[in-house]
Amino acid sequence: MTNRTFKTGVRRDQPSLLPARVEDYVAGDNPVRVIEAFVAALDLGKLGFRHAGSSGGAGQPPYDPADLLKLYLYGYLNRIRSSRNLEREARRNLELIWLMKRLVPGYRTIAKFRQENWKTLKAVNREFVLMLRELGLIGGEVVAIDGAFFDGNASKASIKTQRKLAKRLAEIEQDIEAYGATLEANDSAEVERPPAGRDGGGDGSRGGDLAQEVAALMAKRASLQADLARLEESGQTQLSRTDPDARLLSKNGQVVAGYNVQIGVDDKHALIAASEVVNDGNDSGQLYDMAKAAKDELGVETLTVLADTGYYNGHTLKDCEENGIAAYVPLAKRTTRLEAQDRISHEAFAYDAEADVYRCPAGKQLRPTDGRKTNGNRIEIRYVSRKSDCDACPLRARCVTVKIPTRTVQRWEHEAVLDRHRARMQGAEAQMRRRAELAEHPFGTIKCRAGYRHFLVRGFDKVCGEWSLMALCYNFSRVLSILGLDAFMAYLASRLPHLALLLLNAITDITDIITRIRPAPAPIRAQIRPIFRYAA
Repeated sequence: MTNRTFKTGVRRDQPSLLPARVEDYVAGDNPVRVIEAFVAALDLGKLGFRHAGSSGGAGQPPYDPADLLKLYLYGYLNRIRSSRNLEREARRNLELIWLMKRLVPGYRTIAKFRQENWKTLKAVNREFVLMLRELGLIGGEVVAIDGAFFDGNASKASIKTQRKLAKRLAEIEQDIEAYGATLEANDSAEVERPPAGRDGGGDGSRGGDLAQEVAALMAKRASLQADLARLEESGQTQLSRTDPDARLLSKNGQVVAGYNVQIGVDDKHALIAASEVVNDGNDSGQLYDMAKAAKDELGVETLTVLADTGYYNGHTLKDCEENGIAAYVPLAKRTTRLEAQDRISHEAFAYDAEADVYRCPAGKQLRPTDGRKTNGNRIEIRYVSRKSDCDACPLRARCVTVKIPTRTVQRWEHEAVLDRHRARMQGAEAQMRRRAELAEHPFGTIKCRAGYRHFLVRGFDKVCGEWSLMALCYNFSRVLSILGLDAFMAYLASRLPHLALLLLNAITDITDIITRIRPAPAPIRAQIRPIFRYAA
């Protein structure tokens, strides 16, 4: 049997463990070079980054915002979000050493950059969407809208609802009353007790304990009353002590202490065209705002949007129709209970627009009344049947009751919008399947592949900035996959400022001249050329 040795590594005391040049740390086709080219193609001063293009004045020079932006883009593209982890990786990660040119900012500097530049991070995300339009990667015809809950940097216990605060206040009031009754009983017992018994001390100490407990309860009551007053003054229904803008959000039995992220996904390549962060757990009021944001970002006159049943809302559908947006949203089913009771719902009544009447299943007319009824933010017209028609109707038992012998149907004053929407939804199964394919893809990728299920920062503005990083990196990865590194780099090189492009071309010419005079080894030429070829 032949003895075989194991594979052996290099000696640790070998003088040249790494390449002598930082440029040699990454290959010419390494995706980290795309991050470098992308940031170089941005006008950071125009986007609003502090210290962009200047040294920042006297004292210790600041870090270039371009370097910190590169650090965050690399981190979010590679599932590294913590400022401490980014600092650690900047010391040991060869790709980051190349990207940062061996700069190692402290974790406080890194965290502060993300907190202070939330608005500029949103601007960078919008700038990238403009690039997508220039590249022709966005169709601008169909957009799918969806929302997903993300945990905030707060626990569920740190968020109190108005109902819970009121309930807790009532409980403390009862405890105070109970303790008060106990103190009165103790005082009465002391009055009736003989003077010699006062030296025992047992009852006296218990009375002191009760007084302290009552004082503590009264302090809690004052705090709860202050919280309720603050909620009433602000008009909010929840109070968060850790993250002031995080909310308890509930959907399908899932309760999250965080935010509701809304996205609009373009149909052509499943790229995020628009996105917003809200702290409202209900999607019904978000349709028009998201559709309008996507329409503005895409720069189109008309747009088709696809959404699920949670977005069904008459007012938002009306706003969409008035602004050139054709919305496909499944109708909300609200007649299940009546159907289970074998009752006739309002959906069985057909509207006759020419006669301005409703016709019941038996063919009788319901005519409009003179007045109008305000139902929340809706103005409705009441259509009422005649008692004589209902009394003789064979369907009477399924339609009316003894107490209410006639049938009334409420019609929104803009119900024609919903009629047109219902007609549009006939045979829209293909659009709904497409909606699921588009809208679920980004959230599935961001949450499952990238592992981003929660925000690291607190406060609505900072959360919006961090989400902009997530959305930007999702689109960045998609474009790199669609175009490939060479095509993406060529496009970014074309967006470089004119002087920078001239400089790169000059360096390329000088490199060619030097190579002709004294040819460089083939491996070195192979690493030099990719740096400049995209500027041609």
